[in-house]
Amino acid sequence: MRTWQVERRKRTRHLIELGGLVVKAGIVELTGDDRAIILGALLWSADKLKSDEGERARAQWAAKGKQALEAAPAMRATR
Repeated sequence: MRTWQVERRKRTRHLIELGGLVVKAGIVELTGDDRAIILGALLWSADKLKSDEGERARAQWAAKGKQALEAAPAMRATR
């Protein structure tokens, strides 16, 4: 397999895993699968991380995410 094919597959897998996190968090159901709302929420999150409250938000979100991952081991990526 060519290098570009391997890299493309790795990128595709990564994108699928990220999409799975959106689904696992319940965002799809909560927004009625409205892509504009989902993108808006992600943009809001990115702005929050760029702000002076970024480190605090990052720490809170990391703790909450770790707790969720520990509660649902099947959600962990198998690499």
